[in-house]
Amino acid sequence: MKVLILGSGTSTGVPRVGNDWGECDPEEPRNRRTRVSVLVESAAGQRLLVDTSTDLRQQFLVNGIDRIDGVFWTHDHADHCHGIDDLRPLRYGRSAAIPGYGSQETVRRLRQRFDYVFAGQHGYPTIVNLDTLDRVRLCAGFGIAHCQMPHGPTETTGFRFDCDGKSAAYVTDFSAITDPMLDLLDGVDVLVTDCLRREPHPTHAHLGMALELAKRTRAGVTVLTHLDKSMDYATLSGEVPPNVLVGYDGLEVIA
Repeated sequence: MKVLILGSGTSTGVPRVGNDWGECDPEEPRNRRTRVSVLVESAAGQRLLVDTSTDLRQQFLVNGIDRIDGVFWTHDHADHCHGIDDLRPLRYGRSAAIPGYGSQETVRRLRQRFDYVFAGQHGYPTIVNLDTLDRVRLCAGFGIAHCQMPHGPTETTGFRFDCDGKSAAYVTDFSAITDPMLDLLDGVDVLVTDCLRREPHPTHAHLGMALELAKRTRAGVTVLTHLDKSMDYATLSGEVPPNVLVGYDGLEVIA
């Protein structure tokens, strides 16, 4: 199984508008971060996308992605879903809409905001066939498991994908480690986790929490993502254990 980090930045990306790089070295290409999305691909070439980030079109073009077999949403915040219209070209040539899934609340909010994507309009076909996560256990050959996670006063969904005897998990925008998360992630081969900054944050994991999660789940390889402008790639790479990678746009990890 391959995990491809499409975007690794926080909601404003790095640099922020105004060319604000914060503590990140602008000469290091891996510090240039688009908003978060991730792709998992099986040995047979089946692909699942998690989140439709604001920068999805650019991410598809840079990585040569012209086909997916399913899409999953962690939650409906803008940086995780407002690139949804860029799924339209991936609908072309398909006999049916792309399967899509989210929690009940995420599905409700996405339907409210992007109704044309899920119902079609004015002769345009439905782009995504949206359903709730309680209706899916398998998608494109992947076993699907999930749990709800605290994101400050709201919730997000963490995912685990199993295929070909390997596993990958994606947990972002969480503010505490819970027992359901530990159960979901136990022994995962590749863990991609939220890691906004070094200091604690009310709605996101900080570095200490991300490293604690990696240790408690016994993850084989951990990738840090959703990084803000304080998280310089080279500096942070020198601070983390050998089995922890600082995520960057375009990073591929093989499980």
